[in-house]
Amino acid sequence: MAINLSKGQKVDLTKTNPGLTKTIVGLGWDTNQFDSGAAFDLDASAFLLDANGRCLNEKSFIFYNNLQSEDGSVLHTGDNRTGEGDGDDEQIKIDLAAVSPAVERIAITVTIDDAVARNQNFGQVSNAFVHILNEENGEEILNFDLGEDFSVETAVVFCELYRHNGEWKFNAIGSGYQGGLAALVQAYGLDVQ
Repeated sequence: MAINLSKGQKVDLTKTNPGLTKTIVGLGWDTNQFDSGAAFDLDASAFLLDANGRCLNEKSFIFYNNLQSEDGSVLHTGDNRTGEGDGDDEQIKIDLAAVSPAVERIAITVTIDDAVARNQNFGQVSNAFVHILNEENGEEILNFDLGEDFSVETAVVFCELYRHNGEWKFNAIGSGYQGGLAALVQAYGLDVQ
């Protein structure tokens, strides 16, 4: 049975699920009935971070234009440009056992593509969630519903997976940022092109 988390809660992934290595981070959302004149395109990303919270290099930023980490341990399954339908809108597969030892944390984020030009923000997004599945049996391990805490933010850090005493843990973050993807890229130590 899956654990339902609230913002700020942390839970063991590998310690309480012995043998867990291959996970699916499923992310989903709906857009409110608001007409900004343009379709919403939300994008999930993963930032592979060192002990200082910085990306190891540009290839440690996994998103729709770089779908896989250098070591193959993190794989973005592709961009869903509409978010239509039920279930996961985007997924990121993580093989915890294969993640480089230099990676201490993996931040999972969602941003709104071209949010400023389209006059869009996370105040117009509802039912946002992230859950972790065991890829080998499809079992849901945990679920974090982000709630409706956002207004003008254009980027949200949904969660982090991080190492602690040789095990992987999950942190339900749910923190919003203005400045979209560029702000997150800079915050994680990369240059904005």
